[in-house]
This record gives sequence, structure tokens and C-alpha cells, in this order.
Amino acid sequence: MSNNDSEKSGHIKVDIPTSSVPDGNWRNIDLAVLFDKNKCDLTECDLKDVYRILDCSSIGLNDGEINERREKFGPNKIEIKERHPIIRFLLFMWNPLSWVMEIAALVAIAVSNGENKPPDWPDFLGIVLLLFLNASIGYFEEHRAGNAVKALMASLAPECRVKRNGGIWLTTPATELVPGDIISIKLGNVIPADARIISSPGGSIALDQAALTGESLPVSKKPGDKILSSTTCKQGECEAIIIATGINTCFGRAASIVGSARDEVGHLQQILAKIGNFCMIVIAVFLVAEIVVMYAVFHYRYRRGIDNILVLLIGGLPIAMPTVLSVTMAIGAKQLSEKKAIVTRITAIEELAAVTILCSDKTGTLTLNKLSIDKDSIELYADVTLDDVMRYAAYASNQEHSDAIDTCVLESFGHADSIDRTINIKSFIPFDPTNKRTQVTYEDKSTGLVHEVTKGMPEVVLGLCLGSQSESSDKADKMRSDVIKFAQRGFRSLAVAINQNGGDFQLIGLLPIFDPPREDTAETIRKAIELGIQVKMITGDQLEIAKETGRRLGMGDNMYVYADIIKLAEAQGSNSERSNINDAVISADGFASVFPEHKYDIVKRLQEMDHMVAMTGDGVNDAPALAKANVGVAVADACDAARSASAIVLIEPGLSVIIDAILGSRQIFARMTSYSIYTCSITIRIILSFSLLIFMYQYDFPPFMLLILAIFNDGTMMTIADDRVRPSLEPNKWRLKRIFISAIVYGIYLAASTIVFFIIATQTNFLENTFGISPIEPTGTDTAGSSRSHSIIYLQVSIISQALIFTTRSQSFFFTERPTMLLIIAFVVAQLASTLIAVYADWGFTNIIGCGWGLAAIVWVYDIIWFIPLDFVKFGLQMAFARSLGGAKPFNGGCDNLFSKICKRSAVSPEHTVTIRRTSHRQSTRPSLNNGEDISTRLSSRLQRKSVIDKIDEFVELGASYYTPHADILSGL
Repeated sequence: MSNNDSEKSGHIKVDIPTSSVPDGNWRNIDLAVLFDKNKCDLTECDLKDVYRILDCSSIGLNDGEINERREKFGPNKIEIKERHPIIRFLLFMWNPLSWVMEIAALVAIAVSNGENKPPDWPDFLGIVLLLFLNASIGYFEEHRAGNAVKALMASLAPECRVKRNGGIWLTTPATELVPGDIISIKLGNVIPADARIISSPGGSIALDQAALTGESLPVSKKPGDKILSSTTCKQGECEAIIIATGINTCFGRAASIVGSARDEVGHLQQILAKIGNFCMIVIAVFLVAEIVVMYAVFHYRYRRGIDNILVLLIGGLPIAMPTVLSVTMAIGAKQLSEKKAIVTRITAIEELAAVTILCSDKTGTLTLNKLSIDKDSIELYADVTLDDVMRYAAYASNQEHSDAIDTCVLESFGHADSIDRTINIKSFIPFDPTNKRTQVTYEDKSTGLVHEVTKGMPEVVLGLCLGSQSESSDKADKMRSDVIKFAQRGFRSLAVAINQNGGDFQLIGLLPIFDPPREDTAETIRKAIELGIQVKMITGDQLEIAKETGRRLGMGDNMYVYADIIKLAEAQGSNSERSNINDAVISADGFASVFPEHKYDIVKRLQEMDHMVAMTGDGVNDAPALAKANVGVAVADACDAARSASAIVLIEPGLSVIIDAILGSRQIFARMTSYSIYTCSITIRIILSFSLLIFMYQYDFPPFMLLILAIFNDGTMMTIADDRVRPSLEPNKWRLKRIFISAIVYGIYLAASTIVFFIIATQTNFLENTFGISPIEPTGTDTAGSSRSHSIIYLQVSIISQALIFTTRSQSFFFTERPTMLLIIAFVVAQLASTLIAVYADWGFTNIIGCGWGLAAIVWVYDIIWFIPLDFVKFGLQMAFARSLGGAKPFNGGCDNLFSKICKRSAVSPEHTVTIRRTSHRQSTRPSLNNGEDISTRLSSRLQRKSVIDKIDEFVELGASYYTPHADILSGL
């Protein structure tokens, strides 16, 4: 530490009347007494008593003292009471669908009695096995994916600057702090523990205590005041001594009382409930109809009817759906983490897939955030040299906790180590988003004179100088002209002013700072537009800089100062105010000179126009907008407050990581959608098939065979969570009506295949005359013929039902979108096992006899014939849905082969035609301050750079590199 550190700190002691303070120190004071405010209130007693009780000093603790305290006080974290693994396992069997299946198990064991037959133990044990199989797979996969994400989250654990081992400043994980540590707090930090301020360069700091008290306005804290864990520093810097950690903090005590378990019903859970309700309503309708027909019309015996009821319950319920979708989300979160995007809120995956507008900050995301000063272009406004301006700017920079601009200035100055030898710093006011400047008061060691230097946003610094009689309007006009000149070259401006001998501030120079765009940003923005996402730049820089950056990145220069939009709209009158603001917001390529409250308002307005908004940010001033956005994204090196407010945290810089995350989330969404269509279709096909067989032919099917089918089916469907799919070329959203209509159509088609096969096999002599197959008895009696019919119907239902997933998972012909090898292997194994059961099984307890290889081969050929038209059924559904939207979207851009010639004639893909049409009504009117071209025209012209087929090939390649075939096989093994 430098010799003048004590002078820098400006240590202020505050004497506050307190109650009695115990003698001794923490070693001989019981913890119950130490943290009892009535007996020892470290938040109110004099600071010298805090030092005495905690047995520490201003130079910090040494390693031995730290270890000793850690043993007594424990780590600085609040242990989250997680559910016991057994409870988490059992929760996979605690949902409405599982409840119905559990009722079916009770029916099998308790109700299936009578007629001199024992309880239906095989069905009971099979149902229990099915429940445990689903729970085991779900628990294992979620646990594995969760551990992978936790490991990466641990690498993002909050860190803190702490003074230890004789005054050396170190950066350490916040969990390792102990009472008595001296810590440094700066703008954007979340306070890691309860502490007392011992010094502040600016005399005070401002804290956001909303997390604890609900107070929306920042609260000022001065030396001697307490600062509480989980609050956020909104302004200023300080040093503080920690007085309580972990569960002994105010936040820790509140958390221990309230408890950490909080179940929230997210949007995905609501979707699951609606899909589950649809399936259960279908089952209930046919169940009631079947009961009436069996007992009132056909006069079935009690036990025979119960078996048919079990067929509908076991075969119709999508018991694996909650497990498959939750595992898909968990594995998806793990896969996104591998792409350097850590999901802190699991439902953000679904919301990210639906994002239509991405609001991105400029510095560090669109640009490199590697600032440099062009010394040859520095403008001077007083009798000083370039070196003088750089030296004064360096004086006004924070050496110990420098931000990007301070670092840039100090590096450009080149003699930062000489500053302490030249001056004594009396006070320092750090940068904050409100004041937008820094200020230092120092004593020149050579002359003993006291000076003040400030550097910051030109207009702010100029405002200080204009109060001086010595500053002329000509100089102000010259500076403003220079700012515009710099901005037109893509430079940010940093003004420097000095106040000598207690006089007025005098403007002395303007520094041009350049932050080059990232190499991949322009290409990434182009991809985002092709994905149906508008990218809007949100920056605090001047308008000219924003426009120049936008032109360089190919995102356009139709940008505004947001405050000007508000003023203009207000001037036009209240009737058109809201409409004009919204028109400007939706059509703009970006906004400049933005303040924190503007970011929040921009996000809010976009959401009110039915857009899903993702917002990137890194600073404490971004936190409100990050929390308001549908998906808040904390970029790499974001402050603690920004990370806390975000749903996704990036661990690599740049916009490309966000686009990769959007592509990944759309792949996850595609998996969930394809499985949802599949599982609803299977529910309808099972219910319809076996109900009609009873209504038409009084044909009974053994429920145990439906259990076997369900077990094979659910095991295969678990591989969907890691399937290779095409990401959509437009934002996704749940269209339950489409899912249900598709399921009904597919279900009817598959049910028809079973009914037709049953008629051919049992009601005609076709198989006997053509293949020499002996007649198959269709009745429900215990005959060999009836048992053989069970085998072939089981195999027919199993093959084509499971094959449906290859149709629902693709947008084009099923063979054009290769699934993962794991899904193919699972399908082959399941159907090989089903074929062997159908051929060789001789299970008297479930009334089934092997059908032989001849009939099995006939079933395979029959199902293949029925499977081929399924793609055309899918295309018909796509045509119908496209017409309902009034857009030409017949094959969702996925028909690469058959329709490639047609598609190549179009320069704009149907997806984007629909997307632009959907938003064009909001962009038809521009406010009068807009001189740029229409946003829809600009979007369309950019989209015309590639043909549809080129775009499809590009995104298929992205998907293949995102989830490689080798990774699929290895993860499955």
C-alpha cells in the first residue's frame, strides 16, 4: 500500500450512543451474545469498539486469523436447504398424470377381483415399474444436467476486494469473507456481508436496499453507517469492515425464518397442465362412452370391463410427458452452458426461443471494449500541452479500482506509477451513471497548492465550466463541434477540466476514445435479422457515435436520442403521444444518450406491443431493464447487480454468444413441440383404436401388453431430450391449437391403420388366401386365434406409433433431417424387442401367443406402407395452418429436396415474409424526426442477400456443429 493511503482513505469515525458493549473480543464472547442486538449491537456501537470486539485493524487480517474465524463463523453463505434426493425422486411421480396412473394401479390390485380370479398382479407390478422407470430416468438426467450447470455457476460466484496480510488488496470469493475483514465496495457491487463503512472517498455512497426493505429509492450511507448484505451500491465507493457473515447477517436471518423452498408455477408448467388436461379429457370422454357401451349395451362381465378400462388408462395417459419435457429443459440448460450461456432461470430457455427483439448495449457486446486514445487528435482549449491534459486526466482516474475508461487513460498517460510521488489525493469522487464524471481533489507536493480535476461526459463537464465567467460561449460551441466531429469518426469524447486554487472549473481538453467493433458483430447481426429478430442498439454514447457504429455493423443508422422522442411526442399533444413514441421505438435501429430509466421504458413499451424482448447489460444501471425484460442477459464481466437481475449469464463476450443461445433455445423448443404433438397423437390413437374395436367388434385387448408398449415407448422418447433438430427461422411460441389439431389428425390416421389391419386380419380371408396364414379368431375368448390377434395388434400398434416421432420431429420429409444415433438405436432396440415378443411370447397370464415370423413380417411391411404417407399428412397440416394465418408457408422452409426449385425462385423466405408482414402495421407511420428509410424496407433488403436454401443449409450446419453426432453418442453412452 502506498504511503499516503491513510490520507486517501479519509477515515472518519462516528460516535453513536449505544447500549452496553461487552468486554473482551469474539474469541471469548458467545456467538449468541455477539449477534444479539440487545447485548452486542455491532451495527450501532462506536467503530473503535467494532475493531476491539472483532480484534482487527485497518491493515486487515492475516491467514492464521482468517482460518481461526472461519472455523467459528463458518463460510459466508446461506445454505440452501435442498429437498432430500428421495423426495426429489418421488416428486417425478407426483403430478396429475401420475395420479391417474397410480389410480389405475389401485384398480388393478383392488378392484380387479371376482369371477374366481385373483387380483391383476402383472398389471399392478407393470404400472409400478413404469412409474419408477420414468422417475428414475427423469431424476438421473436432471441431476446430471443440474450438476454441470452448478459447476459453471460456481465459477461465476461473487468475488470481493479484501485487504489482508498487512494491507495487501486481494480478490477473493465472497464466501471466504469473515468478520473483521476490510473490504472495498464500488459501483455495481452487491454487498457480500453486513458491514460498517469506515471510509468513503466521496464522503458517502448510495445503496439500493429494495431487496431487503422494498425501498425503491437509493439510501445514502456515510462512514460509520451499517450496510447490509444483498444490497447494491448504486453510487460511490467505500471501504468497510465486515461485522456479520452468512446466516448471522440480516438477510441470512430473514432467509432462515422464511425458508428457501419456493415452488413457482412457470409458463412451461401451465403448458404441461393444458396438454395433460387435453389428454385426460379425451380419455374421460371415451372412458365414459366405453363403460356405457360395455355394461349397458353389451352386458360385459365386471372383470372383463375393468380390463378394458385399464387399457385406456394405461395406453392413453402420456405418463412420460412431464419427465421428458423437464429432462429436455435440464439437458438444454446444460447444452447452453457449454455454449457459454448459463441459465439461472430455467423457464428463460422457453422465453429465449420466442424473443423477437434483442436490445443490446454497445460497449463490450457490439464492440471490443478495448479503449484507446488517439493522442494526435486531442483538442486543447487552454494554454496547456497534450501531456498536461493526459496528466490531469490520469489524476482524475481511479488507480485501485479502475474501470475501462480509467484504465485507458492511465495506460495512455504511461506514468501512472509517478502519480503518488507527485500529488497527495485528498478526495476522489468515482464515476456513477447519474453524474457521468469523476472528480479528484489533490495537493501538489511541489507547490502545496490544492487543485480539483474532473473528467467525464462533455456536456456534464461543460455544464460545470459554463458557470465560470472565464468560459466563453465560443469555447462551448467549439467543444460541441469537436464532439460531433469525433463522433462522426466513431470516437467517444472525454472532457477534462481543472479548478485551480479554489477558482472556477476551466475546460482544458477533449480526448477522443475509440472502441472498435468486434470482428463477428456485423455477421452476427445479419444472422439475427435472418432469424426474425430485430437488434436495437441501446447506448449512453452520443447519437453520432451510435449512428456511425450502426453503419459499420450493418444494422442501420435510424437512431434517436430517446429523450428527444419523448419531448417531441409531448409537443404534438396527448392524443398522438403514445402512438408516436411507440412508432419511433419499434422502427428505430437504436437509441443514444440513454439513461437507466430510458432502458426500462424502452423494454416496457416493446413488451406492450406484444414483443418478447431480450436485453443485454453489464452495469448496475442496467439492472432494472434486465429484470423487466422477458430475458435479461448479463454479458461477460457484468457486475453483481446485473447478474442478479438476469435470467442468463454469459461467460464469453460478444453478441454471437447470444445468437448461439437463441439458436440453442429454439432447438430445445422444437424438441418439446415435436414430442408434445407425438404424445397427444399417441393418446388419441390408443383411445380411438381400442374403443372402436370394442364398439365395433367387442374386441378385448390385454392391458399388460399396453404396459409393455408404454415402457418401450417411454424409454425411446427420453432420447428426444438430446435430439438433433433444426432451429426455427422465426421466433417460437406455444400454439396449442395447432398441437391439438395435429394430434387429432395423426391419431385418427394411426387408429385407422389399426382398424383396417384388424379387419383385414380377422374379418377377411386375405391373409389366408394370399400368404397361407391360418385364420385368426377376433373374439375376446381365450382361444389360440384370439391370442395371436393380440400379438399382431400389439406389434402393429408398437411399430407405427413409435415411428410417428420421425415425422413430428422434422419439418420436411423425415429422411432429410437426420436424428441422433441414440434415437435411432433406441427405436431399433425397442421394436426388435417388440417383434421378438410378438413372435415368441407364450404368456397365458395375459392371453398372448406368438404369431410367428411370417405374420410379423407382414405387420412390418403393412406399417411401412402406412408410414410413408404420414409426411404428406404433415404437409397438409402445414398448408392448412399457413392459410389460417393468411401467409404462404406450406412447408415451414424445410422442404429442401422436392420443392427446392420453387423455393430458389424466391429471394425472401416465407418465414420472414410473415414476420415482416406481422410487424408492418406498427412501422407504417414514422415520427417527424425520422429521416431514415423505412425499417421494413431495410429488413427486406437485407434478407434478400441469400436464397431460402442457402439459409436452411447454413442453419443446418450450425445445428450440426452445435450438437455433433459424436457428442450425441457419447452423451447417450
